[in-house]
Amino acid sequence: MKKLVALLLSAVLILGLAACSSGNSGNTGNGGTGNNDSRNEGNGDNKQTASEGKHIVTDHAGNQVEVPNDIKRIVVADIYPMASVLTVFFDSAEKIVGMAPPCMSAAKNGLLGELYPEILNAKTDFIDGTNVNVEELMKLDPDVVFYSAGSKEEGEVYKNAGIPAIAISPGKWGYDAIETLNQWIETLVQLFPDNNKSAIVREYSEKTYKRVQDKVSGMPDEKKVKAFFLFQYSDSNIMTSGKKFFGQWWCDAIGAINAAEELENDNSVAVNMEQIYSWNPEMIFITNFNTATPDDLYNNTVGNYNWNEIDAIKNKQVYKMPLGMYRSYTCGVDTPVTLLWLAKTAYPALFDDVDITEETINYYKEVFGITLTKEQADKIFSPVAAAGTGFAGNGK
Repeated sequence: MKKLVALLLSAVLILGLAACSSGNSGNTGNGGTGNNDSRNEGNGDNKQTASEGKHIVTDHAGNQVEVPNDIKRIVVADIYPMASVLTVFFDSAEKIVGMAPPCMSAAKNGLLGELYPEILNAKTDFIDGTNVNVEELMKLDPDVVFYSAGSKEEGEVYKNAGIPAIAISPGKWGYDAIETLNQWIETLVQLFPDNNKSAIVREYSEKTYKRVQDKVSGMPDEKKVKAFFLFQYSDSNIMTSGKKFFGQWWCDAIGAINAAEELENDNSVAVNMEQIYSWNPEMIFITNFNTATPDDLYNNTVGNYNWNEIDAIKNKQVYKMPLGMYRSYTCGVDTPVTLLWLAKTAYPALFDDVDITEETINYYKEVFGITLTKEQADKIFSPVAAAGTGFAGNGK
């Protein structure tokens, strides 16, 4: 994900800043792994003393960060869903002054930009490709910056530039999307204690998880759907989720089998058609991290791939994942709704009582006080292909 170029660091040093040890934001080595029972983790005793008008926040890398009590300007440099999480958290995008280009493409092509058009005014030119230009970022005069908990070097540069920066992790809780959402919200409540949504978000998300588990737990393997997540896709690249990424958690959560579970790689992993033939998934979920649609697989329109012999293709069981406030494959505010959608898609008879449009409207109203129309809720489940732009190797 983000790595600061050597030229940039040299310029920063000339300005009196110092860069320290490097880190890779793609890793989950950010202070913990896979502890799904960790409640309020990272919110422990604060030993640092806050200055007047400021308070201390403990982020997902264990850093104690002094932030202003009145935060008005926010930049999301990494962990792309955070721009949408912050917007829904406030029911306003007025604080978001900068975000990465993939955040913007999701906002423009999804519901976020429709509900909160002011987010389309956020600056994106402080990032060139995958490199953050700190000098340009500082021109945005941020009160706080969000970045990946795995990128220690980036965090160190922000710190030495005098920018309060909060490290956010997507994988610290074993890619458990429900618990990760809960932890993200609890971190935001540290930053904005007057906007405490921790209890209601946790109650609703865990209730939804239990609702699904009540129907799928104990299902014998021979009745489980074998699913494959097409994370990224181009004429030269097929990326999926092995055992250590969100795809595995989604499968476990809905009582399905991850076709690529044998792969131990952390985060996404490249695979080839021979492997997919051997797994022969019954169902394929295409993420919005690429521009492919089910028809692209049915008609073999990308590269020289031939999907015709895969059961999911033969039985027309290929689905594009929802795009609500952000791309739903990752953790985000749409996670509880995505869980219900995946469960109902995999097992329509088992979840015939779920009206996904109604569930979506109720969720946003009950948890965040946001009123969606039926048309807006339906739009989440019919994403446009352009929402997958902005990622390497995503094109048709």
